[in-house]
Amino acid sequence: MEKFVSQAARRTRLSGIREISEKAMRMRDVIRLELGEPDFKTPDNIIDAATEAMKKGYTHYTSVMGIPELREAIAEKLERENGIEADPEREILVTCGGYHAIFVSLAAVLNPGDEVIVTDPCWSAYVSTISFLGAKPVYCPLDEDKEFEPSLDLIENRITEKTKLIIINSPQNPTGAVWSKSILEAITELAMKKNILVLSDEVYEKLIFDGYKHFSPASIIPDAKDYVISIFSFSKTYAMTGWRIGYVVANEKLIEYMKRVSFITIACPNAFVQYAAIEALGGSQDAVNRMIKEYQKRRDIIYSEISKISGVKCCKPHGTFYIFPNFSEIMRDSVKLTYYLLENARVAVVPGVSFGPEVGEGHIRISFATSTENLREAAKRIREAVENLQTSDA
Repeated sequence: MEKFVSQAARRTRLSGIREISEKAMRMRDVIRLELGEPDFKTPDNIIDAATEAMKKGYTHYTSVMGIPELREAIAEKLERENGIEADPEREILVTCGGYHAIFVSLAAVLNPGDEVIVTDPCWSAYVSTISFLGAKPVYCPLDEDKEFEPSLDLIENRITEKTKLIIINSPQNPTGAVWSKSILEAITELAMKKNILVLSDEVYEKLIFDGYKHFSPASIIPDAKDYVISIFSFSKTYAMTGWRIGYVVANEKLIEYMKRVSFITIACPNAFVQYAAIEALGGSQDAVNRMIKEYQKRRDIIYSEISKISGVKCCKPHGTFYIFPNFSEIMRDSVKLTYYLLENARVAVVPGVSFGPEVGEGHIRISFATSTENLREAAKRIREAVENLQTSDA
């Protein structure tokens, strides 16, 4: 059957996250810290809005762009919270989540042989999508000693005549880093100077702690919006991962081609979910604020406990619900370490190499989107498993 398989499919692999997750699901007494999955229920006002929309008959096809009411609500939110002015008719495309937003964006602009600069580490979906489309990911290492913020010089050194795009992500998965306004501004200026695009993944925009702030690159520099593709999602902020709703903001000419890709992949976004999204944007944000407060509490617990493990180096994340500790002094092979922890500690985490071949290796990603009880127990199990490993190696 191999002869029937496309080259694009051959280039595609399940992420390390899914491989670990599928194995963990077949085991007992496993604390699941591998998925970026909020453990909170979607707020009631959003659920009620979806239910009411279904009762009113909003269960049919919509515009491939998304319903006008949602695009208008998004435009208002963008101006109010992100400083981005976007025409709801021409510059906003509603998608089935952030993942779909990234796919339609990359599919609309990349040709086989194009190069895309990504960070090491970065969310693995960027690399798999770029490869699926026949383009080439070019890694740019992040400096752990500088809290995983990118270097402008390193990015510029990787730009060639084949470079089409730079992908940036703040707050960042998997490190939890929140990049400064100055570096976001510098990367955007560089892209404009070199006449290349920036894809800014901002799905964790609200999940920020310690007084840090989120900045949207499209709003930082005049005319930057024509060079920046901005990606947003409802999944993380509103605990709506299963609802599959997000959006892209870009130049109207790019949106036109993204619309074509979106049409042949999904036809249109889910109708009643779009009405729920309107409520998410315009309704009470009390539940969101409570979730963020709880995430920060959990961050403090897991950071404190993991930092106590001898031989582990750990940057304190200021956003998302991930922490990315460095276990390289204990075991450099992050895949081997991950399976060791799964088998011996009954804790599921993700190998850092899934996010980057050099800087990512030696790390593991831990999601703290679970209860404080689970986090304390998981940290205890990890510490004991590591101590046993160190004793056996002595």
